[in-house]
Amino acid sequence: MKILQLCLKPPLPAKDGGCIAMNNITTGLLEAGHSVKILTIFTQKHDFVPEALSNDYLEKTQIEGVYVDTHINVVDAFANFITSDSYNISRFFSADFDIKLTRLLRYNKYDVIHLESLFMTPYVGTIRRNCNTPVVLRSHNLEFVIWERIARGSSNVFKKMYLNYLARKMKNYEISMLNYVDAIASISDEDRQRFHDLGIKRRIKTIPFGIDLRNYHVLNDPGSDEISLFHIGAMDWGPNVEGVQWFLNKIWMRIHEEFPNLKLYLAGRNMPIDALPELPNVIYVGEVDNAIDFMRSKSVMIVPLLSAGGIRVKIIEGMAMQKAVISTTLGAEGIECTHGQNILLADSPDQWLEAITEVVMKKNRANELGCAGREHVRNYFDIASISKSLIQFYKELRRE
Repeated sequence: MKILQLCLKPPLPAKDGGCIAMNNITTGLLEAGHSVKILTIFTQKHDFVPEALSNDYLEKTQIEGVYVDTHINVVDAFANFITSDSYNISRFFSADFDIKLTRLLRYNKYDVIHLESLFMTPYVGTIRRNCNTPVVLRSHNLEFVIWERIARGSSNVFKKMYLNYLARKMKNYEISMLNYVDAIASISDEDRQRFHDLGIKRRIKTIPFGIDLRNYHVLNDPGSDEISLFHIGAMDWGPNVEGVQWFLNKIWMRIHEEFPNLKLYLAGRNMPIDALPELPNVIYVGEVDNAIDFMRSKSVMIVPLLSAGGIRVKIIEGMAMQKAVISTTLGAEGIECTHGQNILLADSPDQWLEAITEVVMKKNRANELGCAGREHVRNYFDIASISKSLIQFYKELRRE
């Protein structure tokens, strides 16, 4: 099959979970013997550097990038109040990208056009005008759900009202576009059920995040490491900041009193150090050169998310590296894991203290959870199996 993959940011370098998810789709399709052409947006936040990519990757994907300025424009944002558009989405529309896409569609024939996330849906109209190729939306998150959850967690009345307004506009837009594409590749069963509950009539299939365990080597004796906690995630993403602040403000000092030698390492680009408290044994690492090497050097991953949707790629990566994971129930959504078996779930400060006490005080407990987590990834998130499922989905759409 010949697939056109439209991306909201370059899949490589794999700077965050979204990049990793997109690149794994590309890799899985290529390894299954299919042709993939990538057209991607790049921004001030996610640059496109072809020179940093391998010649093999450039040749196989024929990747092209178009710069889009997604800086918030005050005038445009204000105008959004009197239009039906969602400004968070419309910022990703570019006339230059639209022209490049139009030319591709006029001079090439594709079997499927694969959109990476809701942020690429402003281009569906262009696709419809130039071809009748099936359009599949790869849904990474239900975007309006994130805004609703952030609004619920806000204590500022005016901020809550504004966030609820943004969530309503996003919801209206999201529902309209979900019914405009031909099919949806949902990243989790939970999101698929939400689509059905919203009355979406299009074909929906769960295509989880896929991973190649060969790329995630583990230490020969991970149980010998000193216990340390770590969190890694882009710190310019609101839910990550919210979760880390909550953990530091509500939980960390209780943990420190119980375990004064335990350390917490916080990694991720754009770390807002000025907005985070200075606490004992909390080490702000910031952006790391290699996320895999960073995770390998620590033992217990924490994921204190309070307001997100979709699936957390970093949890699957942590499990793949045989790391014990402690997460909120919401953070582990979509991973089909089992509390006490391959993950520890904690939602309240008391539960977090209990979970961390378990991995610190029980010898080999962290290693037991890590081994079970890696086996869970092997059974449920193998990229080869998931790619086969996606390709079958494409073929079913082509036959309709």
